[in-house]
Amino acid sequence: VIPSMRSLTAEEYVEAFKTFLDHSTEHQCMDEFNKEEMPNIMARASSAFSRHVSLLLLCFYLAISEQDLKMIRILQAAHPGVLIDNEIIEPNPQHVAAYKELVNQAPDLQNVSFIWHQLTSLEYEQQVKEKGAPKKFDFIHMIQMLYRVEDISNTIKFFHSCLNHQGKLLIIILSDSSGWASLWKKYRHCLPSTDSGHYITTKGIMDVLQRLGVEYRVYEFPSGWDITECFIEGDPVGGRMMDFLTGTKNFLGMAPPGLRRQLQEALCQPECSSKKDGRIIFSNNLSMIVVES
Repeated sequence: VIPSMRSLTAEEYVEAFKTFLDHSTEHQCMDEFNKEEMPNIMARASSAFSRHVSLLLLCFYLAISEQDLKMIRILQAAHPGVLIDNEIIEPNPQHVAAYKELVNQAPDLQNVSFIWHQLTSLEYEQQVKEKGAPKKFDFIHMIQMLYRVEDISNTIKFFHSCLNHQGKLLIIILSDSSGWASLWKKYRHCLPSTDSGHYITTKGIMDVLQRLGVEYRVYEFPSGWDITECFIEGDPVGGRMMDFLTGTKNFLGMAPPGLRRQLQEALCQPECSSKKDGRIIFSNNLSMIVVES
């Protein structure tokens, strides 16, 4: 690694991630899933959801509290009057504070209680195992967080074991049809070693689930990310996008020119991006994997 290149801090990651959200349809894609599929998923779980439901939401670095609340409202609509115990695992104090503020501003959550765990998923797992009496949940979600856990297979195995009978585990991960999959598979040499996350997509998760012998269903939803500014010299938005994409602080300013050029060329390849109205749209397609208990 070039000494001047370093990974993003937690605060820098939050800033870069916000830029990604502002220029992608990530949340719109999740909204489509919530609208088209989640009501049916929740309705099919009626026998499991009585008058009291326990949820465990693993946020882990990605500020997705708005999506969490949308899912809770879908659950409330599918099961009116149900009492919801909602536990959140999130190591970033900024995200915890922002989530609490959203909850305080939501008058329609009277039947919902919140417990906050400012922990990583591994810290939570260790805490549960030390106590020796794991709580069971009716619904657990992992939205775009498995890239940053230490052991993906063991993490899925542990949280699947935390499901109640007929409970559901929702995993949202980048699709194998996304530009990310092509970038990680074909152009990994263009990425700096400062990116310490797992390069995993749907197939990797399906392999884990098949080894566990559990039933699951995969839903595919298209999503795009406008990365045009990544190719405009000196553009601050493009700089933050490249920081998010590489996990590196000031990648465009600090990376060797050859590496920067290789990555920009890779991003333009048809298996990664398409052009629309003069803009470069990176494929950010998502897979929503619903796992049975």
